Parts: sequence; structure tokens; C-alpha cells
Amino acid sequence: MKEKLEEIYQILEEEYGFQRWWPTISNSKRFETIIGAILTQNTSWNNVEKAIKNLDKFNFLRKDALKQLNEEDLAQLIRSSGYFNQKAKKIKKVIEFLDSGKEINRENLLGVWGIGKETADSILLYAYDKPEFVIDSYTKRIFSRMGIVKDNIDYDELKELFTGNIENNIELYKEYHALIVNHGKDICRKNPKCHECCLRKICEYGVNIHQMNLI
Repeated sequence: MKEKLEEIYQILEEEYGFQRWWPTISNSKRFETIIGAILTQNTSWNNVEKAIKNLDKFNFLRKDALKQLNEEDLAQLIRSSGYFNQKAKKIKKVIEFLDSGKEINRENLLGVWGIGKETADSILLYAYDKPEFVIDSYTKRIFSRMGIVKDNIDYDELKELFTGNIENNIELYKEYHALIVNHGKDICRKNPKCHECCLRKICEYGVNIHQMNLI
């Protein structure tokens, strides 16, 4: 498995290059990353970017500014991200947590209302440089289509597949996840572009599609 994961990483890196993920636009990079990790729940990154830019436009990409903003107004500013009322509440809850003085770790983050495993790991990896590999819907889709895992594999089991087989390196974790996101949103979509896929020769799904087209 170690060799397979390394091969996939090398192919994706050759195809897409260095990602430098997580993308931010403000000076408050850590705080913006935390907000972005919440906004990206159940939506595309394009919708998150619109919300982030809207917050920045009105100078609300700062913790002190968002603390003063009421939940209803915040919801309208992040409307493009979807589920905006819930996400406004989640942002308020995470700000309360950041002000609580509690240690920033996975257990404590998971105790915050609205923070699940993917969001917690995204915050820890990208905002605090902690070695937590992030699993998202793109990861499950790509690696199940390739025949490496079952499509109903749970979060922790898939995370262990990566952390147990690739080097425990924060920058590698960031790059690998970012490459997966890039490939998932552009090529390995719900309706995949298998003929454009750099992984098609080692992908069960892509091989099957190719064989069907030859019949």
C-alpha cells in the first residue's frame, strides 16, 4: 500500500504541480483558514471563495470584528457558501472556543458544536501545522473508484490508510490532500472525465470505462 500511495502522489504532483494549499487572501491567515474550514462544509471551494471575499470586503476576516457582528448579519455575508445560518452559528461557536483558552487539539475541537472530523483535521493541519491527514468526499470517491478502498469506508479507517503508509510529514499531508482536492473537483467528479485522468491506467473505474468503450 505504501508504494501505491507514493505512486499516486507522484502522478498527481507531476500532473498538477505544487499546490501551496490552503489559499488565503488576508493577513489573518490562521483565522481565515479556520473560517474557511467551516465554510467549505457541504459546498464547493468556489462558493467558499465568494464568502471569504465578501467578509474581506467589509473587513470582517478578523476575530475581533466577527465577535461584534450579530449572527444574522454574518449569515448574510456568507450566504454564497450555503447552509449560511448554520455556518454563522458554527463560526460564532468556534470563536467562543478560541477565546476559551482551551488547548487546540482534536478532542477539544470535536467538542465544539458543528465541528466534525474533517473540519477539525483541516483546522489542525492547515491553521496550526499539526500532523492530521484530512479526509474529504474527494478522497473517498477517488480511492474507492481506484479499487483501493470500499466506498463505505469510514473516516478514521481511511485516514489511517494514509497516516499508516506515508511519511508523517506536515507538508506532505498538505500537498497530498490538496492534490486530491484538485483532481476531485476537476477530473474525478460525480460524472468523471476518465479520458482526461492522469490516474486512469491504474484505476479500476477508468479501466472498466475504457473496456466498455472498446466493445
